[in-house]
Amino acid sequence: MKLVTFEIETAHGPEPRLGALAEGRIMDLNAADPTLPADIIAWLELGEPAREKTRQALLSTGTQRFSHPVNEVRLLAPVPRPGALRDFFAFEEHARQGAARRKEVLAPQWYEQPVYYKGNHREIYGPNETVPWPSYTRKLDFELEIACIVGKKGRDLSPEQAGDYIAGYSILNDFSARDIQKNEMICRMGPAKGKDFATGLGPYLLTCDELRAADNLAMSVYVNGAQWSSGNSKDRYWSFPVMLSHVSQEETVYPGDILGSGTYYKGCGLDLDRWIKPGDVIELEVEKLGRLRHVVGQPQAQKRLVYSGKSSEAKGHGSHR
Repeated sequence: MKLVTFEIETAHGPEPRLGALAEGRIMDLNAADPTLPADIIAWLELGEPAREKTRQALLSTGTQRFSHPVNEVRLLAPVPRPGALRDFFAFEEHARQGAARRKEVLAPQWYEQPVYYKGNHREIYGPNETVPWPSYTRKLDFELEIACIVGKKGRDLSPEQAGDYIAGYSILNDFSARDIQKNEMICRMGPAKGKDFATGLGPYLLTCDELRAADNLAMSVYVNGAQWSSGNSKDRYWSFPVMLSHVSQEETVYPGDILGSGTYYKGCGLDLDRWIKPGDVIELEVEKLGRLRHVVGQPQAQKRLVYSGKSSEAKGHGSHR
């Protein structure tokens, strides 16, 4: 199933609904079966009963009257409000080339466990949205990634168990303020402000009954209609079950949590030394997962994220005397 979250207009304003994409149309699952939740996380929490009701709605000819042409509805991110966002660094060549740019050798610890940062799960941008250009960056970048969506609650999962806890996959665009990220990483912290302003997700969640593993999918980046690069998810060193297992050690994962794969080598402007501009249209395409489109916004008045630590102490803040 290709699950989506979309908006319809009501007397009380826009209302998010749960839908399914099929043959260029969006089935309004909440209209077809009012017992289904409108929130995709609630749908995931219901488990197999929700899946069976959804399958029945899609198969019933009587429910076709509740469908809309895809170009007549506003798609949101399939998981508009994830409970958590963790983004990995799973492609070896991307990691190796990054180290080479720093005149370093990739640390052997990279091969010991999958590493990730925790992103901002409250700044999620769906298909066709304009993504803001942060006022503090002069080097905005994209990353083409695959997102894994957790389907059920779990803890201390083995890699063999973890695959059964994956609900499905989507496309993720990990937007980055590269100049700010560089400063953060020099200090051996973050990334934080270099990433936390925006993450793109969509256009749909493809459930595991149609795609058991996202391990051999063609991936391509287009900017203003021109192809900038291509890759394949088979080049990923770490699998999603291993990544999810790692996250779950001594920590609970929940339905709707998102894990990003990281990008393949040349799946971002940093690897290409080719930079996007305000107004550019970025389209990320992954085989079976569709095409995720965003427009780059116009920068606001430039800010600098530079402070004086002493100034806060002078005002009585940050002091432990």
